Amino acid sequence: MTEKVLVTGPFGQIGSELLPELQNRYGEENVVALGHRHIPDWYDGILEQGDVREKEFMTELFEKYEFTQVYHLASLLSAVGEKRPHLAWTVNVKGLKVMLDLAKEWDSKLFWASSIAVFGPTSPLDNTPQHTILEPVTMYGVTKVSGELLCQYYHERYGLDVRSIRYPGLISWKEEPGGGTTDYAVEIFYKAIEEGEYTCFVKEDTKLPMMYMEDAIRGTLMLMDADEEDIDVRTSYNHSALSFTAKELEEEIKKHIPDFEVSYEPDERQKTADSWPNTIDDSAAREDWGWEHEYDLERMTEVMLKNLREKLG
Repeated sequence: MTEKVLVTGPFGQIGSELLPELQNRYGEENVVALGHRHIPDWYDGILEQGDVREKEFMTELFEKYEFTQVYHLASLLSAVGEKRPHLAWTVNVKGLKVMLDLAKEWDSKLFWASSIAVFGPTSPLDNTPQHTILEPVTMYGVTKVSGELLCQYYHERYGLDVRSIRYPGLISWKEEPGGGTTDYAVEIFYKAIEEGEYTCFVKEDTKLPMMYMEDAIRGTLMLMDADEEDIDVRTSYNHSALSFTAKELEEEIKKHIPDFEVSYEPDERQKTADSWPNTIDDSAAREDWGWEHEYDLERMTEVMLKNLREKLG
């Protein structure tokens, strides 16, 4: 059977790299990008524009294309969500509810993006387990916990094949940051190349789970390819690769740009960072569907600098 794939939030940090992989896999004619306002010049493929919160519009899309798979990435991130909490709730939760209802009706396999934002100050900070206390302190985190429970409910109540990953901070050179707390780990590369200096909005000893985007895309597809009977977690899988402090990242970049200068001026995002884990236990993902990461800090830094230098000229 020919797969028909819908990608919401297709031009964000994750979607902009997942979308071409899905086109290569299933053919451009079988992948639909649901954009909202910003449509990049590079995109070549089927495009629809609309709002994931609008049930009538989304129903028409499902009737038109008869989707067999949905990658639901549309979401407001942590820093933006704190500025616009009501919008974050409606986009992140109402939008997901619409997608779950339609995936149930059309028997579509659904992927949904969760985040380490589900954790909070009462969660264990080191080697945070798959099943633990979830008491986030941001609206973004609240929406992700709510979404995880919705996903689990739809699987248990209706048998929906829904799968999810708790993404750590994601680092990529293709798209600029979109308003997340871990954005410093991308911004720092741009500033190192363009200006030779950077003012970091978290403290130098702030340690957070991170992942190079290529690993994140590969892990996402591995999860979706896994046999259904191997998926034991229907909330969201812990997904990790590496953890480092802001200072460690600075020092790694300085191996390539010795004169690079970084100062640290924590802002309101520091509170959010402090509530998130230092390291993640993702053994469930490794055992259930064979997850393994390929990029460490050294390799990621080399690849980021090489590609950004080419991108920025």
